[in-house]
Amino acid sequence: MKSVIVIGSGIAGLASALRMRKRGYNVTVIEANTYPGGKLSKIEGDGFRFDAGPSLFTLPYLVDELFEMFGDNPKDFFRYSKLEDVCNYFWNDGASFQMSSNEDEFVESAAEFFSESKDTLKEYLDKSSFKYNSTKSVFLEKSLHKASTYLSLDTLKAFSGIYKLDLNDTLNDLNSKYFKNEKLIQLFNRYATYNGSSPYKTPGIMSLIPHLEMKKGAFFPEGGMISITNSLYEYAQSKGVKFNLNERVENVEKLQDKTFKVTSSKSDYFSDTVISNSDIYYSYKQLLKKPLPNSYLKQEKSSSGLIFYWGVKGSFENLDLHNIFFSEDYKEEFKSLFETKEIYSDPTIYLNISSKYNENDAPNNHENWFVMINAPSGGDIDWDNSISILRKIIINKINKVLNIDLENLIVFEDVLTPPKIESKTSSHLGALYGTSSNSKMSAFFRHPNFKRGEEGLYFCGGSVHPGGGIPLCLLSAKIVDELID
Repeated sequence: MKSVIVIGSGIAGLASALRMRKRGYNVTVIEANTYPGGKLSKIEGDGFRFDAGPSLFTLPYLVDELFEMFGDNPKDFFRYSKLEDVCNYFWNDGASFQMSSNEDEFVESAAEFFSESKDTLKEYLDKSSFKYNSTKSVFLEKSLHKASTYLSLDTLKAFSGIYKLDLNDTLNDLNSKYFKNEKLIQLFNRYATYNGSSPYKTPGIMSLIPHLEMKKGAFFPEGGMISITNSLYEYAQSKGVKFNLNERVENVEKLQDKTFKVTSSKSDYFSDTVISNSDIYYSYKQLLKKPLPNSYLKQEKSSSGLIFYWGVKGSFENLDLHNIFFSEDYKEEFKSLFETKEIYSDPTIYLNISSKYNENDAPNNHENWFVMINAPSGGDIDWDNSISILRKIIINKINKVLNIDLENLIVFEDVLTPPKIESKTSSHLGALYGTSSNSKMSAFFRHPNFKRGEEGLYFCGGSVHPGGGIPLCLLSAKIVDELID
């Protein structure tokens, strides 16, 4: 029986392990941390539980099909519910907007709140759907680095309508053409951050992302985001996948008989196939002992994040699962992130409260606040001295908008900085999504899911094609599966 070593147990590594097991491979997953999941893990303390990383769940069918391919009912292992509201938005002037996940309801309420045309909003969302549906089979579901991809009918259709994809406009330019209200433009500009990019650089095709939330839906997994990791990890074990946790891979070498020797901190392994779920920079430098080609090194990295995990006393009715407190000057914020490599003095704040839907995540009359601001990857920020300053800025901003005294309500605290993100997840420079999408050619410049001249070696996860975020990581595993086939 053929064997495969999967390096790393992030969401793409777990999916790859299951797909290879379905093919009949002996599968061993080697994970440096003491827990599976990579960024999709958890933090606990004083009765509070936080999802450590990703908090938005879309396209759940990509998880479901990992159970279905074995003939099992996903609901026997993993459950989720659709959100009625996607996000609550807040601005410094006291304005707030609750965004419905129902497209018709969103159009109705947004047209009234932002004083925009219903027809224009509907046209924008219809075009969002067109962009997604006409490009997903090429840009998301197939390798962009194989000639066979460009010989398909789907590819021909996608490229015949390329003039409709707004590749020559930035996302901000596109949104400004459609809408007059600066708050609504800012709301739609925010979708660039879903892959760690700037709306003032990323192309207008990124306007396809709202389609996922309003036409495909946003969801909440029972038990929180960690249940995605836990369910796949337990299911993979039940199917015979072996997991070696707390074991770091140190070298990958191809032998003369074309098999691979994988050397870890504890043992040597030999396999026909290796799938690396590690960051591509780490895969080259630490595992293959080879330099990453300059064409990839030169690509602009995605943003990182500074995250506070706060246990907060009280219950806040005006907050939901997902909440955004916008900065006053979005353009200056992204200029700081990607040009001066600093954190803007009035950062946009993302606040996630999973205890709104999973009461066990916080003690009675308390909430678990996952509070994140965008941060530059790399840079020369002195995080030891910056944390306390940024903490005050965040608390003051929330206090002003919600009219509360947050400092006296915080009863538990933990913090995650870009250097810690890099240390815990081997994400180069702490970039949350690998490279950014701040170029219309960025999709083609991402590292492929294989290495030319190295048959049997594959890559999955957020630092390679098709990109970062749970759905794209799961699709990367699917592309690897098809490449091996």
